[in-house]
Amino acid sequence: MTVYTAKTLEELLAAAAEEKGCAVEDLHYTVTEEKEGLLGIGKSVTAEVFCMDDVKEFLFDYLGNFFTSIDQDIEVAIEERTDGFIVNLNADNNAVLIGKMGKTLAAFNTVVRAAVNSEFKKRIDVLIDINHYKDDRYSKLRAMAKRIAKQVQRSHVDVELDPMPNDERKIIHKTLNDWRNIKTESEGVAANRHICIRYVDDAELSTETEEEDI
Repeated sequence: MTVYTAKTLEELLAAAAEEKGCAVEDLHYTVTEEKEGLLGIGKSVTAEVFCMDDVKEFLFDYLGNFFTSIDQDIEVAIEERTDGFIVNLNADNNAVLIGKMGKTLAAFNTVVRAAVNSEFKKRIDVLIDINHYKDDRYSKLRAMAKRIAKQVQRSHVDVELDPMPNDERKIIHKTLNDWRNIKTESEGVAANRHICIRYVDDAELSTETEEEDI
């Protein structure tokens, strides 16, 4: 995060955009100090400014320093998306980095997100993946969600899934969002946060729709 000072916010952002080589619209900023001055003399504004390229550079540096500190060679590929970044890592010990049931990877995601959000004082969506493990995991979760949803539709018996991280719960919610007579809810806290796939009859669905309209 870079700190800039100028007479006006417009001048400040223009200078930051020129230095970073991006459009003013691509900047994120937080004003930290404003001085009115006397009769307009000495007036200034100070702000912390960053663009998404700064976030990408921070990720490269953070991950590079981390794996260098544990004497581990790693390949890093960062893909920018409209809602954040996907970081794919590849190393000789991918299985160790993923951990049992992906728990080590989930913990590493938490640490990296916290570092990014602390540095830029903004919630930025960052997903760390190991050799496209998450892609495979998401495919399996979609298949599992559909299989269980069909079971719930037939039996009318709700099913609670095992605890899983936030990004995986989002996949379940999105996959079953438009399924007839199916509702997904997240329950529990922290490491026990999990999804319940519930049967909802047509009458209950109609009531919910009416309440939403109100």
